[in-house]
Amino acid sequence: MKARTVLMGVTAGIILMASPSCKSKKKPVEPPKGEVEIVLPCTEFKSDKKYFRAYSFGESSDPNVAKKKALSNARAELAAQISTVIKTVGDNYVKSSEFNNVEEVLERFEENSRTVVNERISGAKAVCDKLTEVTSTKRYKYYVALELSGDELVDDYYKTLSNDQSLKIDYDYEKFKKTFDEEMKKLENQ
Repeated sequence: MKARTVLMGVTAGIILMASPSCKSKKKPVEPPKGEVEIVLPCTEFKSDKKYFRAYSFGESSDPNVAKKKALSNARAELAAQISTVIKTVGDNYVKSSEFNNVEEVLERFEENSRTVVNERISGAKAVCDKLTEVTSTKRYKYYVALELSGDELVDDYYKTLSNDQSLKIDYDYEKFKKTFDEEMKKLENQ
């Protein structure tokens, strides 16, 4: 009985070694000859269907100034991403929800979106940050990746839009959320 178990174990091992691996064996893409790939800290954080994310860095002879530059640039990038998605959501949502006074509703919608985006950007959290010193120049580099939850942004929109009486009449949260989620999926695939 013991010999049979050992034989079955050896046979299974041989089959596993002989069978082709299920994992693809993609060779990493090498940079062209004469070029060296530079991988900067915090760049692995990309936007997806749940979060807006932005990366940046700042450089200065003062570490605090380097940090301020990086955060300012990352917030600007985050705001640009959100504004693009929200504008598309607003255009699609308002056009499919309203046929009278579309221009007025769209303007009010965009005004509300700017307010919400500005408030939320200040609450974005750093998911990665690194401070380095360039020893040859005695300058500092601060790398940062910021993150903002898409769900929290939609919730804030809901509160803002539902407080606006002229938009409340035409506002359908589920339809808006569905349109927003579709745009977030597109962002993830970029």
